[in-house]
Amino acid sequence: MIKLTDHGVYLINGTTPKDTCNVPAEEARKGTIAYSILTSHNTSGNDSGLKIRFDALASHDITYVGIIQTARASGLESFPIPYVLTNCHNSLCAVGGTINEDDHLFGLSAAKKYGGIYVPAHQAVIHSFMRENMAACGRMILGSDSHTRYGALGTMAIGEGGPELVKQLLCRTYDIPMPEIIAVNLVGAPKPGVGPHDVAIALIGAVFESGFVRNKVLEFVGEGVKNLPIEFRNGIDVMTTETTCWSSIWQTDDTTKEYFVQHGRPEAYKELKPADVAYYDGCIELDLSTVECMIALPMHPSYAYPIRELKANAKEILQAAQDQANRQLGGKVEMDLVGKICDDGRIYVDQGVVAGCSGGTYENICAVADIIKGKSCGNGEFKFSVYPDSMPTYLELVKNGAVADIVSAGGIFRECFCGPCFGAGDTP
Repeated sequence: MIKLTDHGVYLINGTTPKDTCNVPAEEARKGTIAYSILTSHNTSGNDSGLKIRFDALASHDITYVGIIQTARASGLESFPIPYVLTNCHNSLCAVGGTINEDDHLFGLSAAKKYGGIYVPAHQAVIHSFMRENMAACGRMILGSDSHTRYGALGTMAIGEGGPELVKQLLCRTYDIPMPEIIAVNLVGAPKPGVGPHDVAIALIGAVFESGFVRNKVLEFVGEGVKNLPIEFRNGIDVMTTETTCWSSIWQTDDTTKEYFVQHGRPEAYKELKPADVAYYDGCIELDLSTVECMIALPMHPSYAYPIRELKANAKEILQAAQDQANRQLGGKVEMDLVGKICDDGRIYVDQGVVAGCSGGTYENICAVADIIKGKSCGNGEFKFSVYPDSMPTYLELVKNGAVADIVSAGGIFRECFCGPCFGAGDTP
């Protein structure tokens, strides 16, 4: 069950949404987690017109060259805040030999000259590196990648175009009106077999078309948060970009604290939660126990269906998705989804990929290994690949036997690379 409330609500003690309260809305608005983080990074002295300075920046090898060159042309002398340059998008081997070693060498030389942090190719997906090394409760991070989201670790993160990072490198500010803040009140716990993508796709399907959260902050609160492992939260959080929200933040707890302890950064943790009375500009009530296993069809994650429903009505749903996709493609490519329905009514699948900052997490890949262990992943035509999100994740998967279980079943283990998410590496 996902219920949308499109007017202001009070959250009492972090759990109970109410329409009215004896505390004025403007005062209670200051009780949200997002408000406190935003105002602590605001240099304008005016809460309505923010001029934000971030704690750190992040770019990958598709974007950092142009950003740094632009900043250099504008007088850059050194990176004023930590700037992470990862090499997880146009990495050499993963895209079949694309000649981009000059980009990587430029990034390394820039990091040495200006004081940045350089992450070599195949070491980590950009957002996984930032989670493991840079996120901290109460921080703000700006990244030149659309899915820059570290809210589940108490960090408000925003994905933007390169010019906004250039401004930060030149000690200028990110200027924006105070955004509206939407409470995502989680209750219950996911059913067995339901994963973070299922929750994310259900949420995207519920809010995208109406623009309910466009350019707003999603603040995840409620009793249901404690029922989600940290990687489950991360998997939902990074997908909030697809809702069209501006940023996200979650209340933190001992599960968050344990993540930082395991990654050798216990000092990065602090408790974040709404005040006893907090006012939000809207509310999404999401009962985790009602979320089914979901599927998103071309051409957007908001084209969401329960897998149960798709299997029961494959011809009707795939025909509609096919027609819509071909309209969007404008006749340049003909997509054939209906042709994937077998004579017995089942849907034929060509390929499976587990990858990225949402799918390639440790807990997600362990779940895959548990499912596939001792089985065969296909008949010679089906292709199955797994991309871990970082080398620390990869190492732990080697140690616990998950890599062996997946490879023994016919899966292919790849490097830490974002490629499948944007159509590079292991794609038809």
